[in-house]
Amino acid sequence: MTKLKLGPLADDKPLKVTVELPAAVHRDLVAYAEALGRMNGQPAPEPAKLIVPMIERFMATDRAFLKARRSGNLQAVATTGERSG
Repeated sequence: MTKLKLGPLADDKPLKVTVELPAAVHRDLVAYAEALGRMNGQPAPEPAKLIVPMIERFMATDRAFLKARRSGNLQAVATTGERSG
């Protein structure tokens, strides 16, 4: 199996947020959770527990976001959708 981008999930006190997901995204989260559990030799985590580390990973690898964050210019990215590669 190829290495997944997510590793073991941190057990942290959450802030509750409610979101609606398309059924296809939920199915993919369930499948990803099953793969992650198999890869780590553990039971599959609750699919909802994958959302935070996935968002964290996404933001940590978004170059435009990181550049704007470093420059203190997040407003420009948020309002203009400006992106750089």
